[in-house]
This record gives sequence, C-alpha cells and structure tokens, in this order.
Amino acid sequence: MAEGAAEAAAPPAARYRIGAYAWYALLVLVLVYVINFIDRQIISILAQDIKHDLAVDDAQIGFLYGTAFAVFYALFGIPLGRLADSWYRGRLIAAGLGLWSSMTMLSGFASSFGMLAVARIGVGIGEASASPAAYSMISDSFPKERRATALSIYSSGLYIGGALSLPIGGFVLSRWNAAWPGGSGAPLGLVGWQAAFLTVGLPGLLLALWVLTLREPQRGASDGLPQPIVQPNAWRDFGRELAAILPPLTLLTAARTPGALPVNLLALAGAAGAVAGLAWLTGDWPQWLAYGLGAYAIFSWVQSLRHRDPATHRLIWASPTFVMLAIAFGSISFMTYAISFWAPPYGIRTFYASAAAPARILGGMTAAEEVSTIIGWSAAFAAATGVIVGGIVADRWRRRDPRGRLFVNMLSVVLPAPAVWYMFTTDSLAGFYLASPVAQLFGSAWVGAAVATLQDLVLPRMRATAGATYVLGTTMVGLALGPYFAGKMSVVTGSLSAGIFCLYVVPPFTLLALWLGSRRLAALESTRLERARAVGEPI
Repeated sequence: MAEGAAEAAAPPAARYRIGAYAWYALLVLVLVYVINFIDRQIISILAQDIKHDLAVDDAQIGFLYGTAFAVFYALFGIPLGRLADSWYRGRLIAAGLGLWSSMTMLSGFASSFGMLAVARIGVGIGEASASPAAYSMISDSFPKERRATALSIYSSGLYIGGALSLPIGGFVLSRWNAAWPGGSGAPLGLVGWQAAFLTVGLPGLLLALWVLTLREPQRGASDGLPQPIVQPNAWRDFGRELAAILPPLTLLTAARTPGALPVNLLALAGAAGAVAGLAWLTGDWPQWLAYGLGAYAIFSWVQSLRHRDPATHRLIWASPTFVMLAIAFGSISFMTYAISFWAPPYGIRTFYASAAAPARILGGMTAAEEVSTIIGWSAAFAAATGVIVGGIVADRWRRRDPRGRLFVNMLSVVLPAPAVWYMFTTDSLAGFYLASPVAQLFGSAWVGAAVATLQDLVLPRMRATAGATYVLGTTMVGLALGPYFAGKMSVVTGSLSAGIFCLYVVPPFTLLALWLGSRRLAALESTRLERARAVGEPI
C-alpha cells in the first residue's frame, strides 16, 4: 500500500477515544476566545465616542480596529505559532492572555489617536498567541472525523465574545457618561469609552491563571503520529523566528542565507513603492505603512522558512492550493469583519441620529445601549449557532465527499448576502434588527470547516504554524483591509451603506478560489507525509 493511502486509512486515529477532559479543556479555550473577541470588538460600540473625543474619521476608526491590530497580530502569530509547535501551548496562551488584557486596560488611558493605536498594537501581539496554540491543542484532542465540530465549538467564542462586547461596552459607556458627563469629576478623569476598556480588560488577567492549569494533549496522538510535546531549543528557535520576521532583523537573517539578501532587498523596495503609491492615492499613511511593513515581514519569514524547515515550507507555502485557500478564507473574513464592525455604528447613525428617526424598540435606553443589546445578544445566539452547526454539517459532508467542508464555506459566502442587503437599505428599525441575526447565522458557518481543512493538510508538528497561516489570511486580508475598506468607501461616497456594498466586489473571487481548491484537496491530504519526507522530514 502506498504511504498516502496508508495514512488516509489511519486506523490509530479512527480508534482515538475522546475523553471528558478534552471537552473540559475545549470549554476553557472557548472562554479564552470569548475574552479575546470582547477585547478586540468592543471598539465597535465605542466608535462614535472615540471619533468625537479623538477627532478621527471612519477610515481612522477602521485602522484602529483593523490594521493597527491585525498587522501585528498576524506578524507575531507566525513566530508564536511556531513556538506553540515546540513548547507548552497552555502556558503560551496564558502569557498572551495576560498581555492583551493588560493592553486593553491601557487603551482606557489613551488620550490621542497615536496612544490608542499603540495600545491596539499591544492587544494584537498578545492575542496572536491564542488561536494557533488552541487549534493545535484541539486538533491533538479530537480525531479528524470530529475536528471541524470541535474547532467550530471553539470558534463560537469568536462570535459570543464579539457579540457580548456590544452590550457590555454600550452599558458601561452609557452609564458612565450619564454619571459623569464629559468625564467631569469621574474617577481618574476618564470618559465612558475609556472606562469600558478598563472594564473588559480585567477578567482576562484572572482567566490566565485558570488556563495555566490545563494539561497538554499528546502531540499527534489523534492521528496515530505521536511526537514529543516540547522540542529541544524551543526558545532559541523562537528567537530565530522573530529575527526572520521583524524588520530590520530580517536583513540580517537574509544575509545569512546564500543568495537571499538581494531578493529580500528587492521585496523591500517593492513594498516601499506600493506603500508610497497607495498612501499618496488615499492619504492614509498609517494604514499603508503598517500594511506594507506586514507584507514585507511575511515575505522575509517565508523566505527564511524555506531554508530552515523545508518540510513545513513544502506543505504550506510551497503548496499553491494551501496558500490560495488561506487567502480565500481571509476574503470571507474581509466581508464578515467589516459587516459586524460597522453594523452598530450604522444603526446608531441611521435610526437614532435625527428627530425623524423611527421610535425605539426598547424604552429607557440610550441609543448605544439599545443597539448593543439587540444586535449583541441576537448576534451572539445566531452566530454561535451558525458556527457550531456549520462545523457539524461540514464533518458529515466530508464523510461523503472530501470537498464537503469547502462546500460549507461556499454556502457561507452566498447565503448571508440577502440579509446584509436588507440590513443596509431598509427604513425599518425592526427589519434592521431582524436581518442582523440572519446574516450572522449563515455568515459564521464557515470558520470551523476552514480551520479543519488546513489542519488536515499538514503534519501534527506543523499544526500551530498552519493555524498561524490561517490567522494570517483572516487578519491581513480580512481584518486589516475589510473594516478599513468599508470605512474608506464611506468617506469617499458619504454613505456607510455604500461602503458596505463595495465589499461585494470580493465574493466572486472567493467562490472561484474555493472551487479550484476543492479539486485538489483529497490528493493533498493523502500525500502530505510523502511530500514532507521528500524534503527530509524524519517521520
């Protein structure tokens, strides 16, 4: 029997038993992801007050939420993902949780656009530790037949946290501002949006202590390919990963590799030229400086990885299908991040900003409280349901057809569109609120299937790196560009709804990439071991 066929049969993985502790650990990791997205998403409901107090526009708000966070989240996700592949994953998640919670609290003391941007960068660096390590732990605790389901349950934390951030943020914002208008006489002189950052940052510090108690699952056990949990020289290798991705250390790393420096300098020049052109065209220098830095740094890291770990490079970056799928998944998040971020500000501006606006649904609440409560709770239920059901459907569909998980992704691109169109065109406040959970239900179904697809294309020791690559797509393509693009189009057209509709230039390309990827998926999964061995993998 060929190696690929033998691996596909995988009798040890098929008999892998899921213990109660695996479900317990999964629950704790879901809580981490909830805190992760509360801290990330809360800026959405605070956007109007931040705009007023810091004198920024929609494009700058999109930068604060998206690019300032996303670029550093993506960049540090790569070396931290590599560290998770060779060190204790629970400890790494706990350390990152402590860092991003501290930086969220620091956001509460920001008094300028620059200070808030620096704090958001810190949040991004801290949060970069969580998902790649969590994807690896979950994939080692659940066999591939149940993996999309488990990863979807974990991913539900994304939507629960993102949705809970709205009512929490709206409540603190409104009550604080009512008690101390303009911050006059308030503790530490803070205004409502600053107090909201402090409020959501504190619980993460306590949760970090809980995460430290989690046991490490055996690497590769669920696939019948057991490997050591901790690899020799893990932190030394982490230092090398940082040097390979952080400018200007990238130049030193390239200089040590024969023939790499000229190519690296050419890439740096190309990135600089693109930054200059886009910044001149849009006027948004912070956006494109950050994005250009990220793009160049990723190129440098991939260039270095090719020489340091040929097997990982072969299965991820040298696989056109893997890269295309990572970008396609990122393009789905391009839509979902932008829509979920801008929906609350759109609701406030459209239905509450003028005397002619329709009557409110919940009496006795401020605009921020009502929007955050209705959209937040309905989105939390709908999106968490959608992502879990999407994972279950993806696993079942995959048993009948290896392309099944990608078909779920395709449906998640198409099905939300009518609800999104209605949300951003209706004059009915009730209609706006009713359409939101429908869009969230279908728009969230893709996540677990996407993560599981990429996890199945690599070896166990590469899972966190594959997770980091997935995060790279969802952040650099999705988070760094989606909210900014919609915000920029809002500024250009004078209409936030027009900015949202401009996003729909992307889905046709997403569907094409997913369809092309589905044609190669089974072959890539069945040959992963032999392709890695061909470039020196010792397994």
